[in-house]
Amino acid sequence: MNIAVIDVGTNSTNLLVQDSNGNDLARVIATTRLGETLHQDGTLSTAAIERTVDTIASHIAVAEQHGVSHVVITGTAACRRASNTQQFIDAVTARTGITVEILSEKDEATFAFRGALTNLPEVIAPQLVIDIGGGSTEFTVGVIDAEMSASIPFGSVTGTASHITTDIPRPEDLTNLIGAVADEIEEIQRNIPATNIPARAIGVAGTIVTIAAVEIGLASFDEGSLHGFVLTRDAAEDVFRTLATEPLAQRVLNPGLPADRADIIVAGCCILVATMRRLRLDEIVVSTRSLLDGIAARERLKP
Repeated sequence: MNIAVIDVGTNSTNLLVQDSNGNDLARVIATTRLGETLHQDGTLSTAAIERTVDTIASHIAVAEQHGVSHVVITGTAACRRASNTQQFIDAVTARTGITVEILSEKDEATFAFRGALTNLPEVIAPQLVIDIGGGSTEFTVGVIDAEMSASIPFGSVTGTASHITTDIPRPEDLTNLIGAVADEIEEIQRNIPATNIPARAIGVAGTIVTIAAVEIGLASFDEGSLHGFVLTRDAAEDVFRTLATEPLAQRVLNPGLPADRADIIVAGCCILVATMRRLRLDEIVVSTRSLLDGIAARERLKP
């Protein structure tokens, strides 16, 4: 049986279709910015709900082309935080007949961890998965499966809304965001000491994959070049310095940086740089697999 999973995040709404053996049939990434107004008023705007529902309907049409009859839709940080999430859930159900499954922070971290390890060399030792999303960042430690996790309320969208106030970001705004993230991570270090000494750190989701693509200079997305790529802290710092000192009109010209992510990538860089500095990570392994893959694996195990 072919499986389709749609993940609704703060910034993007993504589709994965796999066959019963876990082979990819389709992957579609779409920027919908469901959580664009979360920082301002704590709600999902009507416009954001409408375009996200339209995208979900489009994803379902793609899934049906691959013979999928059962589609799972999950929601993460934006859906957890918004005061009017039920309005979004009702809109999706009315359009598609499917109820959105809102993942807890723990479940999101668990399935992202499982997905992140897909097709990476096996390491039988504590590993740290760093998942920088649009609305939050998750830190999960485990060996084969997730064992401990924590979340901080900074993602590429929310970090931009809370700290980036000018086209070329002001140095003090960048410093303040990096400091705020570092303070949150310091608390995690106390509660989950294993974050300080992982055998391997793995980075997932759009921000980290994009930073790696910019470092490589990819003209177009190439999973073969990105999955398993080792991103050093020096390289991450270099990409950060480049993107943070350019106006948006120039930043968008960097190979590897999608136009629809160019306005939020600097905040994402701040989160990654703060993480690697605070945890003293010399490098992270980039994984193009994450939450979607973890949920798909869960669905394959169901009777």
